Amino acid sequence: MIKRIFIILLSVFYLSAFGQETFPVNGVATEFEPIYAFINAHIVSSDKEIKNGILLIQGNKILEADTVVQIPTGAIVKDLKGDYIYASFIDLNTQYGLPKTAEREHSNRPQYTSKKEGAFHWNQAIHPEIIAANHFKNDRKKAISLRSIGFGTVLSHQQDGIVRGTGGLVLLSEEKEHQNILIKNAAAHYSFNKGSSSQRYPTSLMGSIALLRQTYLDAEWYSQGVKDINYSFEAFNSGQNLPQIFEVKDAFDISRIYKIADEFEVDYIIKGNGDEYKQLDIIKETDFSFILPLNFPKSYEVANPEEAENITLEQLKHWETAPYNPAILANNDIVFSLTSSGHKNTKDFLTHLRKAIKRGLSKKDALAALTIIPAQFVNAENLIGSIESDKFANFIICSKDIFEDGVIYENWVAGKKYVVNKKQEIDIRGYYTLNSDEFENEMVSIKGTKEKPKAILFLLDSLPLKTSFSENEISVNTKEGNFRLAGTFSARKISGRYQDADGIFHTFSMVRDSLFVEKKKEITVETDSIIPKIWMPNKSYGFIQKPTTEIIIFKNATVWTNESEGILENTDVVIKDGKIIAIGKEIDLSEILDKEVTVKTIDASSKHITCGIIDEHSHIAIRRGVNESSQAVTAEVRIGDVINANDINIYRQLSGGVTTSQLLHGSANPIGGQSALIKLRWGSSAEEMKIDGADGFIKFALGENVKQSNWGDFNKVRFPQTRMGVEQVFYDAFYRARTYQLEWDLYNAMPSGMKRKSESPREDLELNVLVEILKSERFVTCHSYVQSEINMLMHVADSMRFSINTFTHILEGYKIADKLVKHGAGGSTFSDWWAYKFEVNDAIPYNATLMNNAGVVTAINSDDAEMGRRLNQEAAKAVKYGATTEEDAWKMITLNPAKLLHLEDRMGSIKVGKDADIVIWSNNPLSVYAKAEQTYVDGISLFDKDRDIQLREQNLSERMRIIKKMISDKGKKKKPEKKEEKLYHCETLEP
Repeated sequence: MIKRIFIILLSVFYLSAFGQETFPVNGVATEFEPIYAFINAHIVSSDKEIKNGILLIQGNKILEADTVVQIPTGAIVKDLKGDYIYASFIDLNTQYGLPKTAEREHSNRPQYTSKKEGAFHWNQAIHPEIIAANHFKNDRKKAISLRSIGFGTVLSHQQDGIVRGTGGLVLLSEEKEHQNILIKNAAAHYSFNKGSSSQRYPTSLMGSIALLRQTYLDAEWYSQGVKDINYSFEAFNSGQNLPQIFEVKDAFDISRIYKIADEFEVDYIIKGNGDEYKQLDIIKETDFSFILPLNFPKSYEVANPEEAENITLEQLKHWETAPYNPAILANNDIVFSLTSSGHKNTKDFLTHLRKAIKRGLSKKDALAALTIIPAQFVNAENLIGSIESDKFANFIICSKDIFEDGVIYENWVAGKKYVVNKKQEIDIRGYYTLNSDEFENEMVSIKGTKEKPKAILFLLDSLPLKTSFSENEISVNTKEGNFRLAGTFSARKISGRYQDADGIFHTFSMVRDSLFVEKKKEITVETDSIIPKIWMPNKSYGFIQKPTTEIIIFKNATVWTNESEGILENTDVVIKDGKIIAIGKEIDLSEILDKEVTVKTIDASSKHITCGIIDEHSHIAIRRGVNESSQAVTAEVRIGDVINANDINIYRQLSGGVTTSQLLHGSANPIGGQSALIKLRWGSSAEEMKIDGADGFIKFALGENVKQSNWGDFNKVRFPQTRMGVEQVFYDAFYRARTYQLEWDLYNAMPSGMKRKSESPREDLELNVLVEILKSERFVTCHSYVQSEINMLMHVADSMRFSINTFTHILEGYKIADKLVKHGAGGSTFSDWWAYKFEVNDAIPYNATLMNNAGVVTAINSDDAEMGRRLNQEAAKAVKYGATTEEDAWKMITLNPAKLLHLEDRMGSIKVGKDADIVIWSNNPLSVYAKAEQTYVDGISLFDKDRDIQLREQNLSERMRIIKKMISDKGKKKKPEKKEEKLYHCETLEP
């Protein structure tokens, strides 16, 4: 008792202090705050339930909540009669009360410098100095909307840019703004979306990643005490102590964020996109927490089978699986909160929440995700998130279980009541006898729900009736208006008047003979709570179970070794643990294998076996931009950051015998981005596709693209605009890199004591890469056509003491083959492309043969997703044009690109100890009739022509199963729209 009195007195003192007003009072000031007692309440928290409980509040605070509570004299008592009380929900992803994000200004002329005035960051997409709370204004309409679905507190931030500034935690009450702001700087916010910035950089996802990484480095450097004032870096550094929230576009961004988090030791909370189930293994590895939306995709109109073909299986599977996303994460112990963001109609949130419950999310987890967990995310659990003493009086009162069909009556925010749905105290439902001057003892039933009763007059059984009821007033009318009734309920009786079709009024009375007994609906978990199978990847041709390595002997094949042995007839090849372990005729397995192992035997008689094809120049499997086209030098960007492991072209190219690709940056700038070397490990993650220990490469470019010849008349701003200017870009970049390297060398040579007193040089991601080139730690692949420019770049490289590893395209390579040999450069060319633009007019189909004959390491590449499926036929053209031997022609797509990529010790030939990247062909692999029947990557069968037939059947079966399910779905449907496949080429500028 003493403790309870102490809590009340303490709360009164706190409220007095909290409520001290700096505004002048118009009238008589009062500090009186009544105490409210809510009795007979079903109080539900994520960790406990209190039945027949009592909740005491005063002012904006909770005093006590329990089954036995001493109600102070004078308290206002509200009998809830079993109604449910929950803590009001918390949404951590809103822009509530903030100005609408401006749309990006469109201009035909590119903008390369920031238009933002002041001592801020050079890029408009980086604005950590924005404090959302400083711009916050109450938005009554939006507050009403959010309160109607149970929310009482939101985290609001400016949803614009890459570094977005801080968000404020605010109440959804209608008090003054300063009273609604709970925490001014509650979290720092990030994304990969440049938003409204009209500045050219970045133009790609990899550019956004590089810009953010450089911002972290610059802010750290600034913290050393750099003299130049920069408010952005000051704000960025001060925000690092706050919770860090990162918004993603899709689940595949999570691994990208994880790399940044690991590099800069940041613990992010991820605002997800609802498809996290696709990257579950990666998510478990990251240990990230999440803010999950419930904006599940609408079903499609599938009645028209032709139009339904526009829907991909990936879209169908996401429609089915998205509602299970919260349950999947909860089942895997991944901590998350829920957000209402993403719903055009706010009321859809509760509908989708209940759908998530039916799909396996427990009510306990759902409530925690809406209350205490978001409070913990922003360090506000001592203020909000549960029904506990001394916390804000933020709670909702519902008719029933909110996760079933409970109706929200009231939402109390900071002790202020906001009516959402007026509670209907009187229940008029039942069976009545009606009497009037027209009718005698007519039966009338009133059914429906307590809040929405529905009258049925048997004398008007052919007419649809509309019933409305408020407090004790009822009205009933037909749709046509030929019967209208108004009455008042009192003591089991409804009396009043009705008007007939002729406009004549009649007095009536109805006496209730018996009550209507409502059948209690049992909310059962639907059979759909069984989680659909998630394929790897979750789209057409995905694996239900990933293939694994086997010990295999391929017998009696024609083996194209690419080694001194040449082509071997009737030869066996044995693979184990992803490596080739034996080659020969009639191999005795007992001499090389343990007796206990299981060996799979494949009869390869009449078949040809080769190593996997290596595509030296590819642009498949890249997400949201192949070019960072904004600047002349973008060495800081990395294709490895944006690998798209789900690209169907991976599977398609496996069907053409390709096992390895170099994913190159485009050719929009003289010095482009870093490339990625991958194996086509279909069904694996982006990181798993990367080749461990491979050397680093980078894309340079010459010619029309880099000087923006075909970009239009408005693109005359960025240097260079001429081929002469291109040369100067290279010199300038490497002069800067040399100076940068010298600065770091001098700094690193300092004694540790001197270092502590000195300011370190600024770390520059762009110059780091150029230094790697100068130190022969990264190698150049250069897009090229014209001999004069190729000569120029070799001269630049010689004078700056580095070398060009590969000239790609190099359609005039035949003119300067001797110079390429002298420089040590290889050539990766097209087989027979010519005359498709001015600078390739001198291209000839004999180019590959002539370079190869001159001693240039020569490869043939695709640069095209479709051509990558038939590189064997492209290589065959070297036999037709120039009479290259079949073995040399085959090496142009296998061993030679392996040499150009410095991977010849691991792949490119059939040799003991090399990777088991093997293709079984139906015919001579250079024949137009040859088909890749099986493709192995690291000894794993990732394409098989027989399994391909099974996968097609699997695709169709899964498609039809989901379509049938979609047809029966009663939700709103949208018209199918064809989703165009994004294919990148060197010159593609759009992300």
